Amino acid sequence: MSAELQGWIDAEYRYAATAMLRSVSATGLVKQRAGFAQTVRPVRGSIIASPVPGAYDPDPDYFFHWYRDSAVVLEALRLLFEDHTLGDEAHTHFADFVRFNRALQQLDGRVLTANPDRRAGMAADFLKFVRDDDELSQVHGAAVVAETRVNPDGSLDISKWARPQHDGPPLRALALLRWLARIAPPAAIADEAAALIRDDLAFTAAHWQQPSYDIWEEEQGLHYYTLRVSAAALDEGADWLRAGGERDLAQGFRRDAAAILQALDGFWDDALGHYRSRQLAGGARSAKALDIAVVLAAIHAAPEARAGQAHSAADAKMQASFARLEALFDAAYAINRQRPAGRGVAFGRYPGDVYYSGGAYYFSTLGAAEFCFRAAALGSEPQVWRARGDSLLEMVRAYTPASGELSEQFDQNDGHQSSARHLAWSYAAFISCVTARRQLPASAG
Repeated sequence: MSAELQGWIDAEYRYAATAMLRSVSATGLVKQRAGFAQTVRPVRGSIIASPVPGAYDPDPDYFFHWYRDSAVVLEALRLLFEDHTLGDEAHTHFADFVRFNRALQQLDGRVLTANPDRRAGMAADFLKFVRDDDELSQVHGAAVVAETRVNPDGSLDISKWARPQHDGPPLRALALLRWLARIAPPAAIADEAAALIRDDLAFTAAHWQQPSYDIWEEEQGLHYYTLRVSAAALDEGADWLRAGGERDLAQGFRRDAAAILQALDGFWDDALGHYRSRQLAGGARSAKALDIAVVLAAIHAAPEARAGQAHSAADAKMQASFARLEALFDAAYAINRQRPAGRGVAFGRYPGDVYYSGGAYYFSTLGAAEFCFRAAALGSEPQVWRARGDSLLEMVRAYTPASGELSEQFDQNDGHQSSARHLAWSYAAFISCVTARRQLPASAG
Protein backbone atom coordinates (compact mmCIF):
# COMPACT_ATOMS: atom_id res chain seq x y z
CA MET A 1 0.00 0.00 0.00
CA SER A 2 1.28 3.45 -0.91
CA ALA A 3 1.92 6.20 1.62
CA GLU A 4 -0.36 8.35 -0.55
CA LEU A 5 -3.30 6.00 -0.05
CA GLN A 6 -2.64 5.81 3.68
CA GLY A 7 -2.55 9.58 3.95
CA TRP A 8 -5.85 9.89 2.10
CA ILE A 9 -7.48 7.22 4.29
CA ASP A 10 -6.48 9.04 7.46
CA ALA A 11 -7.68 12.42 6.19
CA GLU A 12 -10.96 11.05 4.79
CA TYR A 13 -11.62 9.19 8.04
CA ARG A 14 -11.44 12.45 9.98
CA TYR A 15 -13.68 14.15 7.44
CA ALA A 16 -16.19 11.28 7.45
CA ALA A 17 -16.48 11.43 11.24
CA THR A 18 -17.24 15.16 11.17
CA ALA A 19 -19.57 14.96 8.17
CA MET A 20 -21.57 12.03 9.58
CA LEU A 21 -22.22 13.97 12.79
CA ARG A 22 -24.14 16.56 10.75
CA SER A 23 -26.94 14.00 10.55
CA VAL A 24 -26.98 13.19 14.29
CA SER A 25 -29.37 15.25 16.46
CA ALA A 26 -29.52 17.85 13.70
CA THR A 27 -31.67 20.21 15.75
CA GLY A 28 -30.48 23.29 13.88
CA LEU A 29 -32.04 22.17 10.59
CA VAL A 30 -35.60 22.69 9.35
CA LYS A 31 -37.28 20.84 6.49
CA GLN A 32 -40.30 22.35 4.76
CA ARG A 33 -42.53 19.88 2.95
CA ALA A 34 -44.95 22.43 1.56
CA GLY A 35 -46.89 19.88 -0.47
CA PHE A 36 -47.61 17.89 2.68
CA ALA A 37 -48.12 21.05 4.80
CA GLN A 38 -45.27 19.94 7.06
CA THR A 39 -42.49 21.75 8.86
CA VAL A 40 -40.05 19.20 10.30
CA ARG A 41 -37.56 20.19 12.99
CA PRO A 42 -35.33 17.29 14.12
CA VAL A 43 -35.13 16.52 17.83
CA ARG A 44 -32.24 15.10 19.80
CA GLY A 45 -31.54 11.43 19.19
CA SER A 46 -32.85 11.37 15.64
CA ILE A 47 -30.45 10.55 12.80
CA ILE A 48 -31.36 11.83 9.37
CA ALA A 49 -30.19 9.91 6.33
CA SER A 50 -28.99 13.12 4.68
CA PRO A 51 -28.82 16.61 6.21
CA VAL A 52 -29.42 18.17 2.78
CA PRO A 53 -33.16 18.98 2.57
CA GLY A 54 -33.82 17.87 -1.00
CA ALA A 55 -37.21 17.56 -2.64
CA TYR A 56 -36.31 15.52 -5.74
CA ASP A 57 -35.03 18.80 -7.20
CA PRO A 58 -32.85 16.84 -8.12
CA ASP A 59 -31.65 15.67 -4.68
CA PRO A 60 -34.02 13.13 -3.12
CA ASP A 61 -35.85 13.81 0.12
CA TYR A 62 -33.87 11.80 2.66
CA PHE A 63 -34.82 14.02 5.60
CA PHE A 64 -36.09 11.02 7.56
CA HIS A 65 -34.91 8.86 10.44
CA TRP A 66 -34.65 5.41 8.85
CA TYR A 67 -34.45 2.59 11.41
CA ARG A 68 -31.87 0.76 9.28
CA ASP A 69 -29.65 3.73 8.41
CA SER A 70 -29.70 5.10 11.95
CA ALA A 71 -28.54 1.76 13.37
CA VAL A 72 -25.63 1.71 10.92
CA VAL A 73 -24.67 5.22 12.02
CA LEU A 74 -24.97 4.33 15.72
CA GLU A 75 -22.56 1.46 15.12
CA ALA A 76 -20.11 3.89 13.50
CA LEU A 77 -20.43 6.26 16.46
CA ARG A 78 -19.32 3.43 18.74
CA LEU A 79 -16.29 2.79 16.55
CA LEU A 80 -15.39 6.49 16.67
CA PHE A 81 -15.59 6.44 20.45
CA GLU A 82 -13.47 3.30 20.73
CA ASP A 83 -10.67 4.81 18.64
CA HIS A 84 -10.89 8.12 20.57
CA THR A 85 -12.04 10.16 17.58
CA LEU A 86 -15.10 10.99 19.69
CA GLY A 87 -14.95 11.75 23.39
CA ASP A 88 -17.67 11.75 26.00
CA GLU A 89 -20.12 13.33 23.56
CA ALA A 90 -20.58 9.80 22.19
CA HIS A 91 -22.34 8.87 25.45
CA THR A 92 -24.71 11.79 24.92
CA HIS A 93 -25.46 10.67 21.37
CA PHE A 94 -26.15 7.15 22.60
CA ALA A 95 -28.48 8.31 25.37
CA ASP A 96 -30.34 10.65 23.01
CA PHE A 97 -30.70 7.86 20.44
CA VAL A 98 -32.14 5.46 23.00
CA ARG A 99 -34.64 7.98 24.35
CA PHE A 100 -35.73 9.12 20.91
CA ASN A 101 -36.35 5.54 19.79
CA ARG A 102 -38.19 4.65 22.97
CA ALA A 103 -40.45 7.66 22.49
CA LEU A 104 -41.28 6.41 18.99
CA GLN A 105 -42.92 3.37 20.57
CA GLN A 106 -45.78 5.61 21.71
CA LEU A 107 -46.69 6.68 18.17
CA ASP A 108 -50.23 5.81 17.14
CA GLY A 109 -51.64 6.33 13.67
CA ARG A 110 -55.16 6.32 15.09
CA VAL A 111 -54.45 9.72 16.61
CA LEU A 112 -53.80 11.11 13.15
CA THR A 113 -56.87 9.55 11.56
CA ALA A 114 -59.07 10.94 14.34
CA ASN A 115 -58.25 14.46 13.13
CA PRO A 116 -60.73 15.38 10.35
CA ASP A 117 -58.51 18.26 9.23
CA ARG A 118 -55.29 16.28 8.85
CA ARG A 119 -55.13 16.95 5.11
CA ALA A 120 -55.80 20.65 5.44
CA GLY A 121 -53.24 22.77 3.64
CA MET A 122 -51.85 19.89 1.56
CA ALA A 123 -51.39 20.56 -2.14
CA ALA A 124 -54.02 18.85 -4.27
CA ASP A 125 -51.40 17.12 -6.41
CA PHE A 126 -49.75 15.68 -3.29
CA LEU A 127 -52.84 13.97 -1.87
CA LYS A 128 -52.20 10.91 -4.04
CA PHE A 129 -48.95 10.40 -2.08
CA VAL A 130 -50.65 10.50 1.35
CA ARG A 131 -51.43 7.30 3.23
CA ASP A 132 -55.10 6.51 3.70
CA ASP A 133 -56.79 6.24 7.07
CA ASP A 134 -57.11 2.45 6.98
CA GLU A 135 -53.35 2.04 6.64
CA LEU A 136 -52.44 4.65 9.24
CA SER A 137 -54.91 3.26 11.78
CA GLN A 138 -52.89 0.01 11.85
CA VAL A 139 -49.73 1.80 12.99
CA HIS A 140 -49.49 1.36 16.74
CA GLY A 141 -47.69 -0.94 19.15
CA ALA A 142 -45.23 -3.30 17.48
CA ALA A 143 -46.24 -2.08 14.02
CA VAL A 144 -44.45 1.24 14.61
CA VAL A 145 -41.02 -0.38 14.30
CA ALA A 146 -41.96 -1.95 10.96
CA GLU A 147 -42.55 1.54 9.55
CA THR A 148 -39.23 1.77 7.64
CA ARG A 149 -38.76 5.41 8.64
CA VAL A 150 -40.22 8.26 10.69
CA ASN A 151 -39.80 12.00 10.63
CA PRO A 152 -36.82 13.21 12.69
CA ASP A 153 -39.18 15.27 14.83
CA GLY A 154 -40.56 11.97 16.13
CA SER A 155 -43.77 11.93 14.09
CA LEU A 156 -45.07 9.27 11.71
CA ASP A 157 -44.25 9.43 8.03
CA ILE A 158 -47.59 10.14 6.33
CA SER A 159 -46.36 9.45 2.80
CA LYS A 160 -46.96 6.23 0.92
CA TRP A 161 -43.85 4.07 1.08
CA ALA A 162 -42.68 0.46 1.07
CA ARG A 163 -43.89 -1.16 4.28
CA PRO A 164 -43.46 -3.32 6.35
CA GLN A 165 -39.69 -3.26 6.82
CA HIS A 166 -38.21 -5.87 9.17
CA ASP A 167 -34.47 -5.14 9.06
CA GLY A 168 -34.62 -2.11 11.37
CA PRO A 169 -35.36 -3.84 14.70
CA PRO A 170 -32.57 -6.46 14.49
CA LEU A 171 -30.04 -3.89 13.28
CA ARG A 172 -30.96 -1.54 16.11
CA ALA A 173 -30.74 -4.40 18.61
CA LEU A 174 -27.27 -5.33 17.30
CA ALA A 175 -26.00 -1.76 17.58
CA LEU A 176 -27.35 -1.41 21.12
CA LEU A 177 -26.08 -4.83 22.23
CA ARG A 178 -22.59 -4.09 20.96
CA TRP A 179 -22.62 -0.71 22.65
CA LEU A 180 -23.60 -2.24 26.00
CA ALA A 181 -21.03 -5.02 25.63
CA ARG A 182 -18.08 -2.74 24.86
CA ILE A 183 -18.90 0.67 26.29
CA ALA A 184 -20.42 0.89 29.75
CA PRO A 185 -23.02 3.68 29.71
CA PRO A 186 -24.57 5.03 32.93
CA ALA A 187 -26.92 2.55 34.59
CA ALA A 188 -30.09 4.54 33.91
CA ILE A 189 -29.58 4.75 30.15
CA ALA A 190 -28.32 1.15 30.07
CA ASP A 191 -31.66 0.07 31.55
CA GLU A 192 -33.55 2.05 28.91
CA ALA A 193 -31.41 0.54 26.16
CA ALA A 194 -32.06 -2.93 27.59
CA ALA A 195 -35.82 -2.36 27.40
CA LEU A 196 -35.48 -1.29 23.76
CA ILE A 197 -33.34 -4.33 22.98
CA ARG A 198 -35.93 -6.66 24.49
CA ASP A 199 -38.67 -5.16 22.34
CA ASP A 200 -36.55 -5.41 19.19
CA LEU A 201 -35.61 -9.03 19.88
CA ALA A 202 -39.23 -9.93 20.57
CA PHE A 203 -40.29 -8.27 17.30
CA THR A 204 -37.55 -10.08 15.38
CA ALA A 205 -38.45 -13.47 16.83
CA ALA A 206 -42.12 -12.93 16.04
CA HIS A 207 -41.70 -11.62 12.48
CA TRP A 208 -38.67 -13.23 10.84
CA GLN A 209 -40.81 -15.73 8.95
CA GLN A 210 -43.12 -13.03 7.60
CA PRO A 211 -42.52 -11.25 4.26
CA SER A 212 -41.29 -7.69 4.28
CA TYR A 213 -39.60 -5.31 1.88
CA ASP A 214 -35.95 -5.71 0.97
CA ILE A 215 -33.12 -3.44 2.09
CA TRP A 216 -33.78 -1.19 -0.95
CA GLU A 217 -37.53 -1.03 -0.19
CA GLU A 218 -38.52 -2.34 -3.62
CA GLU A 219 -39.70 -5.98 -3.47
CA GLN A 220 -41.69 -7.84 -0.85
CA GLY A 221 -40.62 -11.32 0.17
CA LEU A 222 -38.11 -13.09 2.41
CA HIS A 223 -34.72 -11.44 2.11
CA TYR A 224 -31.23 -12.70 2.79
CA TYR A 225 -30.11 -9.43 4.37
CA THR A 226 -33.07 -9.16 6.74
CA LEU A 227 -32.81 -12.79 7.79
CA ARG A 228 -29.05 -12.66 8.32
CA VAL A 229 -29.14 -9.62 10.60
CA SER A 230 -32.15 -11.15 12.38
CA ALA A 231 -30.17 -14.31 13.14
CA ALA A 232 -27.25 -12.25 14.42
CA ALA A 233 -29.46 -10.14 16.67
CA LEU A 234 -31.19 -13.15 18.17
CA ASP A 235 -27.87 -14.96 18.68
CA GLU A 236 -26.12 -12.00 20.32
CA GLY A 237 -29.31 -11.25 22.24
CA ALA A 238 -29.31 -14.82 23.56
CA ASP A 239 -25.74 -14.37 24.83
CA TRP A 240 -26.77 -11.16 26.57
CA LEU A 241 -29.86 -12.70 28.16
CA ARG A 242 -27.99 -15.80 29.27
CA ALA A 243 -25.35 -13.64 30.94
CA GLY A 244 -28.20 -11.99 32.84
CA GLY A 245 -29.58 -15.33 33.99
CA GLU A 246 -32.54 -15.55 31.59
CA ARG A 247 -31.71 -18.96 30.23
CA ASP A 248 -35.15 -19.96 28.94
CA LEU A 249 -35.69 -16.82 26.87
CA ALA A 250 -32.11 -17.03 25.62
CA GLN A 251 -32.61 -20.63 24.55
CA GLY A 252 -35.72 -19.70 22.58
CA PHE A 253 -33.90 -16.94 20.70
CA ARG A 254 -30.98 -19.28 20.06
CA ARG A 255 -33.35 -21.80 18.46
CA ASP A 256 -34.80 -19.06 16.25
CA ALA A 257 -31.31 -17.94 15.20
CA ALA A 258 -30.38 -21.51 14.26
CA ALA A 259 -33.60 -21.93 12.29
CA ILE A 260 -32.92 -18.72 10.35
CA LEU A 261 -29.38 -19.80 9.47
CA GLN A 262 -30.71 -23.13 8.28
CA ALA A 263 -33.25 -21.29 6.13
CA LEU A 264 -30.46 -19.11 4.71
CA ASP A 265 -28.64 -22.24 3.53
CA GLY A 266 -31.52 -22.61 1.10
CA PHE A 267 -30.71 -19.26 -0.50
CA TRP A 268 -27.63 -20.80 -2.14
CA ASP A 269 -28.20 -21.52 -5.82
CA ASP A 270 -25.77 -24.02 -7.37
CA ALA A 271 -26.74 -23.06 -10.90
CA LEU A 272 -26.16 -19.36 -10.29
CA GLY A 273 -23.12 -19.86 -8.08
CA HIS A 274 -24.19 -17.34 -5.45
CA TYR A 275 -26.56 -16.71 -2.57
CA ARG A 276 -29.85 -15.39 -3.87
CA SER A 277 -30.77 -12.12 -2.19
CA ARG A 278 -34.48 -12.90 -1.92
CA GLN A 279 -37.29 -15.41 -2.13
CA LEU A 280 -40.48 -13.97 -3.57
CA ALA A 281 -44.04 -15.19 -3.09
CA GLY A 282 -45.01 -18.18 -5.16
CA GLY A 283 -41.41 -18.90 -6.13
CA ALA A 284 -41.31 -15.95 -8.54
CA ARG A 285 -37.87 -15.13 -9.92
CA SER A 286 -36.31 -11.75 -9.32
CA ALA A 287 -33.91 -9.87 -11.57
CA LYS A 288 -32.26 -8.72 -8.34
CA ALA A 289 -31.20 -12.16 -7.13
CA LEU A 290 -27.53 -11.11 -7.35
CA ASP A 291 -27.39 -8.18 -4.93
CA ILE A 292 -24.71 -6.45 -2.86
CA ALA A 293 -27.15 -6.75 0.05
CA VAL A 294 -25.82 -10.29 0.60
CA VAL A 295 -22.29 -8.98 1.13
CA LEU A 296 -23.54 -6.16 3.36
CA ALA A 297 -25.38 -8.77 5.43
CA ALA A 298 -22.11 -10.56 6.14
CA ILE A 299 -20.34 -7.45 7.45
CA HIS A 300 -23.31 -6.02 9.37
CA ALA A 301 -24.29 -9.30 10.99
CA ALA A 302 -20.95 -10.97 11.64
CA PRO A 303 -18.07 -8.49 11.44
CA GLU A 304 -15.94 -10.61 13.78
CA ALA A 305 -16.95 -14.08 12.67
CA ARG A 306 -15.01 -17.28 13.21
CA ALA A 307 -12.85 -18.75 10.48
CA GLY A 308 -15.03 -20.81 8.17
CA GLN A 309 -18.30 -19.59 9.72
CA ALA A 310 -21.23 -19.91 7.33
CA HIS A 311 -22.85 -16.72 6.06
CA SER A 312 -19.82 -14.61 6.98
CA ALA A 313 -16.87 -13.19 5.06
CA ALA A 314 -15.08 -16.49 5.79
CA ASP A 315 -17.78 -18.54 4.02
CA ALA A 316 -16.57 -19.93 0.67
CA LYS A 317 -20.07 -19.56 -0.75
CA MET A 318 -20.18 -15.95 0.40
CA GLN A 319 -16.82 -15.35 -1.25
CA ALA A 320 -18.19 -16.92 -4.44
CA SER A 321 -21.14 -14.52 -4.26
CA PHE A 322 -18.70 -11.65 -3.83
CA ALA A 323 -16.79 -12.77 -6.93
CA ARG A 324 -20.00 -12.90 -8.99
CA LEU A 325 -20.88 -9.36 -7.92
CA GLU A 326 -17.39 -8.15 -8.73
CA ALA A 327 -17.59 -9.64 -12.22
CA LEU A 328 -21.07 -8.19 -12.75
CA PHE A 329 -20.08 -4.61 -11.99
CA ASP A 330 -16.71 -4.91 -13.68
CA ALA A 331 -18.51 -5.66 -16.94
CA ALA A 332 -21.44 -3.27 -16.43
CA TYR A 333 -19.82 0.04 -15.46
CA ALA A 334 -17.79 2.23 -17.79
CA ILE A 335 -15.64 3.55 -14.92
CA ASN A 336 -14.47 -0.02 -14.31
CA ARG A 337 -12.97 -0.34 -17.78
CA GLN A 338 -9.29 0.29 -18.41
CA ARG A 339 -8.64 0.90 -14.75
CA PRO A 340 -5.07 1.69 -13.75
CA ALA A 341 -3.15 -1.02 -11.90
CA GLY A 342 -4.08 -1.22 -8.25
CA ARG A 343 -7.58 0.22 -8.64
CA GLY A 344 -10.44 -2.16 -7.91
CA VAL A 345 -14.01 -2.38 -9.14
CA ALA A 346 -16.74 0.12 -8.32
CA PHE A 347 -19.71 -1.79 -6.88
CA GLY A 348 -23.40 -0.99 -7.23
CA ARG A 349 -26.49 -2.73 -5.88
CA TYR A 350 -27.83 -5.22 -8.44
CA PRO A 351 -28.05 -5.66 -12.24
CA GLY A 352 -30.34 -3.26 -14.05
CA ASP A 353 -30.49 -0.66 -11.26
CA VAL A 354 -32.15 2.53 -12.54
CA TYR A 355 -32.33 4.65 -9.38
CA TYR A 356 -30.68 8.01 -10.18
CA SER A 357 -27.50 7.06 -12.07
CA GLY A 358 -28.22 3.39 -11.37
CA GLY A 359 -24.54 3.18 -10.85
CA ALA A 360 -21.85 2.82 -8.27
CA TYR A 361 -22.62 3.38 -4.60
CA TYR A 362 -20.09 4.50 -2.04
CA PHE A 363 -21.52 2.23 0.65
CA SER A 364 -21.55 -0.71 -1.77
CA THR A 365 -17.91 -0.24 -2.77
CA LEU A 366 -16.85 0.45 0.81
CA GLY A 367 -18.86 -2.55 2.00
CA ALA A 368 -17.06 -4.70 -0.56
CA ALA A 369 -13.72 -3.37 0.70
CA GLU A 370 -14.68 -4.13 4.30
CA PHE A 371 -15.70 -7.62 3.23
CA CYS A 372 -12.17 -8.11 1.87
CA PHE A 373 -10.60 -6.93 5.12
CA ARG A 374 -12.88 -9.23 7.14
CA ALA A 375 -11.95 -12.12 4.86
CA ALA A 376 -8.27 -11.26 5.35
CA ALA A 377 -8.73 -11.51 9.11
CA LEU A 378 -10.58 -14.81 8.99
CA GLY A 379 -9.24 -17.06 6.27
CA SER A 380 -6.41 -18.07 4.03
CA GLU A 381 -4.51 -15.67 1.78
CA PRO A 382 -4.83 -12.67 4.12
CA GLN A 383 -2.39 -10.59 2.08
CA VAL A 384 -4.37 -11.19 -1.10
CA TRP A 385 -7.63 -10.16 0.52
CA ARG A 386 -6.08 -7.07 2.08
CA ALA A 387 -4.69 -6.02 -1.29
CA ARG A 388 -8.14 -6.46 -2.82
CA GLY A 389 -9.63 -4.27 -0.11
CA ASP A 390 -7.00 -1.59 -0.67
CA SER A 391 -7.70 -1.63 -4.40
CA LEU A 392 -11.36 -0.91 -3.68
CA LEU A 393 -10.38 2.00 -1.45
CA GLU A 394 -8.29 3.25 -4.37
CA MET A 395 -11.47 3.24 -6.47
CA VAL A 396 -13.32 5.25 -3.81
CA ARG A 397 -10.39 7.66 -3.58
CA ALA A 398 -10.41 8.18 -7.34
CA TYR A 399 -14.02 9.41 -7.24
CA THR A 400 -14.01 11.32 -3.96
CA PRO A 401 -13.62 15.08 -4.46
CA ALA A 402 -10.89 17.01 -2.68
CA SER A 403 -13.55 18.22 -0.22
CA GLY A 404 -14.02 14.63 0.99
CA GLU A 405 -17.79 14.74 0.44
CA LEU A 406 -19.55 11.40 -0.09
CA SER A 407 -22.98 11.29 -1.66
CA GLU A 408 -25.00 8.12 -2.10
CA GLN A 409 -23.77 7.31 -5.63
CA PHE A 410 -20.98 8.09 -8.05
CA ASP A 411 -22.04 7.74 -11.66
CA GLN A 412 -21.02 4.53 -13.38
CA ASN A 413 -20.08 6.38 -16.56
CA ASP A 414 -18.07 9.40 -15.42
CA GLY A 415 -17.99 9.14 -11.61
CA HIS A 416 -19.83 12.38 -10.80
CA GLN A 417 -21.72 12.25 -7.51
CA SER A 418 -25.48 11.76 -7.62
CA SER A 419 -28.52 11.06 -5.47
CA ALA A 420 -28.49 12.14 -1.80
CA ARG A 421 -25.60 14.39 -0.81
CA HIS A 422 -23.66 13.87 2.42
CA LEU A 423 -25.28 10.48 2.94
CA ALA A 424 -24.72 9.44 6.56
CA TRP A 425 -24.56 5.76 5.55
CA SER A 426 -21.71 6.50 3.13
CA TYR A 427 -19.66 8.07 5.91
CA ALA A 428 -20.55 5.28 8.34
CA ALA A 429 -19.48 2.70 5.74
CA PHE A 430 -16.12 4.44 5.37
CA ILE A 431 -15.59 4.45 9.14
CA SER A 432 -16.52 0.77 9.46
CA CYS A 433 -14.35 -0.22 6.48
CA VAL A 434 -11.27 1.59 7.76
CA THR A 435 -11.79 0.15 11.24
CA ALA A 436 -11.75 -3.37 9.78
CA ARG A 437 -8.54 -2.53 7.94
CA ARG A 438 -6.85 -1.16 11.05
CA GLN A 439 -7.76 -4.31 13.00
CA LEU A 440 -5.92 -6.62 10.61
CA PRO A 441 -2.99 -8.52 12.08
CA ALA A 442 0.53 -7.86 10.84
CA SER A 443 0.44 -11.19 8.98
CA ALA A 444 -2.09 -9.62 6.57
CA GLY A 445 0.60 -7.33 5.24
